[in-house]
Amino acid sequence: MTTKETNADLIVNVDQPVEDITANLNTAQQILAGGQMLFVAFGALVLMPLITGLDANVALFTAGLGTLLFHLVTKGQVPIFLASSFAFVAPIAYGIQTWGIPSTMSGLFVAGVVYMLMAYAVKLKGVNFIHRLLPPVVVGPVIMVIGLGLAPMAVNMAIGKAGDGSMIFIEQDTALIISLSALLTTLLVSTMAKGVFKLVPIFSGVMVGYTLSFLFGVIDFSPIANAPWLSMPNFVAPEWNWHAILFMIPVAIAPAVEHVGDILAISNVTGKDFLKKPGLHRTLFGDGLATSASSLLGGPPNTTYSEVTGAVMLTRNFNPKIMMWAAVIAICLAFVGKFGAILQTIPVAVMGGIMILLFGTIASVGLNTLIRHQVDLSDARNLCIVSVTLIFGIGGMAFGFGAFSLQGVSLCGLVAIALNLLLPKVKSL
Repeated sequence: MTTKETNADLIVNVDQPVEDITANLNTAQQILAGGQMLFVAFGALVLMPLITGLDANVALFTAGLGTLLFHLVTKGQVPIFLASSFAFVAPIAYGIQTWGIPSTMSGLFVAGVVYMLMAYAVKLKGVNFIHRLLPPVVVGPVIMVIGLGLAPMAVNMAIGKAGDGSMIFIEQDTALIISLSALLTTLLVSTMAKGVFKLVPIFSGVMVGYTLSFLFGVIDFSPIANAPWLSMPNFVAPEWNWHAILFMIPVAIAPAVEHVGDILAISNVTGKDFLKKPGLHRTLFGDGLATSASSLLGGPPNTTYSEVTGAVMLTRNFNPKIMMWAAVIAICLAFVGKFGAILQTIPVAVMGGIMILLFGTIASVGLNTLIRHQVDLSDARNLCIVSVTLIFGIGGMAFGFGAFSLQGVSLCGLVAIALNLLLPKVKSL
């Protein structure tokens, strides 16, 4: 069955229905698949608060809460998991250093409100406004940057370093054995496994990598021994601070472009146009509500996770209920001190091996967007948009001042939109 071409087809491929192999899973199987999705997101979910000085257990709790709020707003239609947004790393670090965590949380709360106001604007203007603003020549390279922009983090972790390469945790040769074994296991399970085992390629890769890490003696178990079984996350209430609020408001605008890119990516993966149903205004509002709710508890702002989109494409887990189970598991585990400690002992090499595949998968979605919609790169205008977008996003171009900077996906998304609006269209003779 095919769908009649609409304006949405300029961006989202809905010509071919995509099989959901998880449609008939029982509850236990859904919980298992949800746990796998949480494992996929966990590395980045925890890394962001650790970098900025926030509590990782709070981030775990607010990721689950934010995901449930998102699914409430979107009526449980989009297979998305929300967690810590890396777009806010520099602003949060600066805000905490300057005003402290409570004041910074007030700025993040208003940032979520800005998301919700943008959602209302999308509702008034309609989806076609977004289609005109974000044609395939803009969307394709932005989605590619979402995946490729994170490639250095994946590679650094795969060779035993911190995501930014600043520290060495595992000797490189040992790290490569661990990370490539985890990657190879994931590849083999995802392509060759049958039945329910096909649903857990990432979990399988993590288990193999963790086992090898144990055999190589690179796992530090002391955090597990020192952690209590049950513990309350270190929730922090926001304190109103106009300086922090005015600082965070501009930051909220750019990550919305990343949100659109992620929704387009998951739409292409599933073959459903989520820009129209449940609607971009609902997904944006859900993202904003999740961010504001997170800030009320001292957690980082939430965003739709590209890693999970890659896992959805890899495992074909298209059932949104799986993401809800992942959220419930995240909330429960936030109160289990020893479980959080166990997750923190997973070596960076294990997650790096998995992320190589996941981030590459996202980049492939963006490339496929250009190919499927036959974007002509021999056309000078299209070539300029794609080229500048890719280099700005992957190369790390940044504009800003002090501790605040606009870079990565946020910057290249805005640049792609600006070039598409400003560069003249030359009519062919």
